[in-house]
Amino acid sequence: MGRMRKSLGRRIDYLAKWLLRFRLVSIPARAVANSSYAWSFISRTDRIRANRLRDRLKDGELPQHISIIMDGNRRFAWNSNIERDLGHRRGKEKLREVMDWILDLEIPYLTVYALSTENINERSPGELDSLYDLYVAGLNEIADDPQIHERGVRVQAMGRLEMLPERVRAAISNAQSRTESYTDFLFTVCLAYGGREEIVDAVREVAAAHAKGDLPLESIDTMQISSRMYTADLPDPDLVIRTSGEERISNFLLWQIAYSELHFTDVFWPSFSKVDLYEAIESYQSRRRRYGG
Repeated sequence: MGRMRKSLGRRIDYLAKWLLRFRLVSIPARAVANSSYAWSFISRTDRIRANRLRDRLKDGELPQHISIIMDGNRRFAWNSNIERDLGHRRGKEKLREVMDWILDLEIPYLTVYALSTENINERSPGELDSLYDLYVAGLNEIADDPQIHERGVRVQAMGRLEMLPERVRAAISNAQSRTESYTDFLFTVCLAYGGREEIVDAVREVAAAHAKGDLPLESIDTMQISSRMYTADLPDPDLVIRTSGEERISNFLLWQIAYSELHFTDVFWPSFSKVDLYEAIESYQSRRRRYGG
């Protein structure tokens, strides 16, 4: 009976996804799905579904490293008729919720894409200042959060951090220094980050080592590159989740996600629920990872 229900559920999901390919259906569907009314209604029913999903997930193999492209704050604000900055604030609050859900599942690695190098070059100074203020507040809140210390969460930021204002770098330093001794869980936030830029930086280090005579040409391989990436102390992501309906990677962890499973959801980041997370993990568990085989 359980298999029949799961099979029926997948067929319904497939039909829904097929219908959403048509703009006549997808445009109103997205507006409804991301409205404040839908968010309120769904939150009441999510608890029962989430508990059932969580029990099923615990019976399977959980990913050890989840990475998230947190997309859709501005569109959430527009659809909800609220100010753009409030949309970003809701996104910040959602990240703290998701961290709690990941901790509850005892998944040891969480990496999130918060600000790209392209964002820094393309967003207005006013929007960037608001984002920087949120990053400072969020990092300081994490550093002061008793649960972070009780659960042994180490916090780190990666990217071209020199592009960030001093106040953001100070908040990063504070969070990192206060959690640097923890080993149970690693939370990584990507700020001023670009996957291509990360690869360029790693290749430059390899080239410099070769020029000094420390690295023979025949010794240059993927391991030499990987060991010089920002993520050298991280396992590659098992599951990458992107919210907001966009189905692209957007220069995120290009080197590391060669064999990662990808999951895309139409829900805007501030509306991302515990059920959405669990469904992404359930989708991961249903796939057979081949690693090129």
